[in-house]
Amino acid sequence: MNNKRSDNFDKFSNKKKGSAVKEEYRQEKKKAKIEMRAAGEAMRQRKKDKERGIPVEPLGNNKRRIPSNKTAPTFSHKNAAPKYGELKPSFNAKPSPSNKRTPASMDRADVKRTASIGKVTASTEAPFEQMPLNKYIAHAGISGRREAAELVKAGHVAVNGDIVLEPGYKVQYKDVVRLKGKVLQLQVTPVYILLNKPKDYICTASDPEGRKTVLDIIKNATTQRMFPVGRLDRNTTGVLILTNDGDLAQKLTHPSYEIKKIYEVTLDKPVTKADMESIAAGVNLEDGFIAADAVSYLSNTSKNVIGIEIHSGRNRIVRRIFEHLGYDVRHLDRVMFANLTKKNVDRGKWRFLAEKEVRLLKFMNKSFTRKSSN
Repeated sequence: MNNKRSDNFDKFSNKKKGSAVKEEYRQEKKKAKIEMRAAGEAMRQRKKDKERGIPVEPLGNNKRRIPSNKTAPTFSHKNAAPKYGELKPSFNAKPSPSNKRTPASMDRADVKRTASIGKVTASTEAPFEQMPLNKYIAHAGISGRREAAELVKAGHVAVNGDIVLEPGYKVQYKDVVRLKGKVLQLQVTPVYILLNKPKDYICTASDPEGRKTVLDIIKNATTQRMFPVGRLDRNTTGVLILTNDGDLAQKLTHPSYEIKKIYEVTLDKPVTKADMESIAAGVNLEDGFIAADAVSYLSNTSKNVIGIEIHSGRNRIVRRIFEHLGYDVRHLDRVMFANLTKKNVDRGKWRFLAEKEVRLLKFMNKSFTRKSSN
C-alpha cells in the first residue's frame, strides 16, 4: 500500500506543470519556424543562382518538406483538434509562384528592362505599385520634385515611348521612363551631404558654359547621382545640402514648410535704422511683398554687416531686398539652413550628415520649422 502511494506521489511530483508544457510547445514552434525560414532562404538563393546562370541541383519534388525532427500530426476525425504540443497543419497553403522571372529592381540595364515589359505577373515583388511621375524623377536623383514637374510640363519626359505632360501621371513599376531620351533608374541608397559652398561655383548638375559646379567638389564622395537643395547663386557662399532623396528635397524647398535660413550680409555702406525697420516690416518687390523674419546689426561699430533670417525660397531674395533699398551687396554668406550650420566645415569642404541630423530634417523638428499662422 505504501509502495503504491509512493508511486502515485512520484508520478504527481514528476509530472510537467502547465507552464513547462507551454514553454516546450513554444520552443518547438520557434524551432520549426527557424527551419522553415532557412528552407525559404535556400529556395530564394536557388532562384538567384538560376538567374546568374549558376548550375543548381534539381529538387526531387515541390512538396513542402516537414522538418526531420517533426512528424505530421494525425487526427481521428477531420474536425478533431490536435493534441496540446503538436503543430497545427496548414490548410491554406498556396501553390508555389510561377517560375517566370521579371525585373527584380529598377537598376536593371535599359535593354533588359525594356525587353521584360509585359512579363510582370501578380506574383512579382515590386518595390512600388505606382508613383507620381515627378516623384519618380526626383527618386532617380535628377532634381527635386518641383523642378521635375517643370521638366515634365516642358515635354522632356516620356513613359514607354510616349511624351507625358502631367507631373501627377502614375508610373507603374514595369514602365520605362526616359528624360531627354535617357532611361531613368531609381536611386537605392540615400546620401546626404552638407557643403560649405565657395564663390564661383554654380548649383547645377552641369553647365554648358563649362563653369565649375558644386558637384565637382563632391565628385569623390559617392557614386550616386546628387543634386543641390536650396540653391545659392554663383557669388553666394555658405551652407548647401546635396542629396539624392527627392522627398527630403521637396520638404526643404516647398514654401509651405517655411524652412528657416539665416544670412550674413556685407553691404557697401551702413544700413540706416529706418531701412532696418522697413526690412522687418516688409517691402514690395516686383514679384510681391516680402518681410524678413528677423534682422539685426552683427556689430556695434560696423553698421554695414547685417544678419537676416528669412524663410522665403524666392530667387535672389536677400540681394533684391537690399538692392530695392539702394544698397550694393558686397558679400552674402548663408550661415544656417534648416538648423544646419557650417561649423567645423571649412570653405570648399563637405561632410556627410549624421543620422540624427537626417532624422530631424525628415520629421521637420519644431525647433526650426515655422508654425503656420493657421
